[in-house]
Amino acid sequence: MAHQLPQMVPTQLLIDGEWVSGVGPAIAIEDPSTGKALTEVTTASPEQLEQALSSVAAGFEEWKSWSSWQRSEVLRRIADIMRRDLGEFALTVTLEQGKPLEQAKAEVLATADQFDWNADEARRVYGRIVPSKTGSDQIFVYQEPIGPVATFAPWNFPSLLPGRKISAALAAGCSVLVVPAIEAPLSALLIARAALEAGIPAGALTVVLGDPSSLSETIISDSRIRKVSVTSSVPVGQIVMGIAAKTITPVTLELGGHSPVIVTEGVDVAAVAALCSAGKYRNAGQVCISASRFFVAESIYDEFVEHFVAHTKKLRIGPGTEEGSDVGPLSTSRRLDAIDSMVADARHTGAEIAFGGKKLSSFSEGYFYEPTVVLQPDDSAVVMREETFGPIAPIASYSSIDEAVQRANSTPYGLAGFIFSADMGGSLALARRLDVGMVGINNLTIASAEVPFGGVKMSGFGREGGLEGVSDYTVTKYVNVRQPVRSDHGK
Repeated sequence: MAHQLPQMVPTQLLIDGEWVSGVGPAIAIEDPSTGKALTEVTTASPEQLEQALSSVAAGFEEWKSWSSWQRSEVLRRIADIMRRDLGEFALTVTLEQGKPLEQAKAEVLATADQFDWNADEARRVYGRIVPSKTGSDQIFVYQEPIGPVATFAPWNFPSLLPGRKISAALAAGCSVLVVPAIEAPLSALLIARAALEAGIPAGALTVVLGDPSSLSETIISDSRIRKVSVTSSVPVGQIVMGIAAKTITPVTLELGGHSPVIVTEGVDVAAVAALCSAGKYRNAGQVCISASRFFVAESIYDEFVEHFVAHTKKLRIGPGTEEGSDVGPLSTSRRLDAIDSMVADARHTGAEIAFGGKKLSSFSEGYFYEPTVVLQPDDSAVVMREETFGPIAPIASYSSIDEAVQRANSTPYGLAGFIFSADMGGSLALARRLDVGMVGINNLTIASAEVPFGGVKMSGFGREGGLEGVSDYTVTKYVNVRQPVRSDHGK
């Protein structure tokens, strides 16, 4: 049964608090399960982009003047609206991105959590008073909003990733210019709709549509933009840093990863293998912290593979709107071709394909690929060197923990890593040896509103979420106060 896009979904630009039709080229938004157009959106012209930049600059002056309690109330109302309209928000995520509806609901609820968490953080952007060494000075340290912020987010989590940035920046008192992924912009537009209903002032939140690669140069290099937050690939991050360097604009970059999973002896192999399989293929593997390289102790390797493959075979593949689907389509035809190329490379370099390894001919439409298990890939294979961002699970054995750590740290990425172990003390020590920004021990679902999310090395810098998320959108101002200077005769 075909599902229609909810009528409440905007398809226009949001500039100065008003929905306006873009006068740039119209772009079709595809349903990945069919490859057919859901709707089309209008894109911004250069003149409209200038209007948007002016609006976000003016909106900053208004929004920063609101008290932290007022800003908190708006953010809380956005969260409430998202939960109230969960069905429409989730269906929109599924239709534009492809993930199963239950996963889409979880994403929308996680986005609402971001707004709730940052509603609290908005009231807790603290400064401090510092005792001076002279005793005659009073020293104040303030955390102030950095200014208008530009955000760019990808298509794999079209609600959560924009929402994480928007909520933190607004909590800090910044206005936000949002550029959603053009492949899946509708969920971000729904968040903007909720923000208007929640009472956000004009210009505090602005959304423009268009190809981010063509919009980014103008937006990032504009002196009115004082902070940029990007979730994307390493090449895109390098381009963004180059543009931002011209105006010395601070950036937060989350540039993906290639997360290692180390499975040690002594675990419940069947339970761990089942959990790893379910986690690996969530959102068809299109998750930046997805488990993407499995290193399993030699003594349990065969047993782990047996249970992993058995669980993978049970996963139900189908359109995200189809009840019971575990794995939906890839989001774009480009990802489908990229995954097929990676599997071909793994075969060429000597790996065994234990299950999957091909496009699904049972679906005449859409971008479906079989969940794929690759055994003992060579470390030179693309699946071991580059982020797969798809339903491929490379599983290799190791003979010592030192070997596992060396191979886990061998890529230039450092977003997340995972450990499965029955030895809690040993696993904590092992976590400290991984060159990553986040570690999950006996757990693959580690992202949430209250924790700092981000990586090291080429996975980027800066943090989103937790206490650190809002502080990334502030600047520190120090004020020194001394009693007025008086001449002797003024006594």
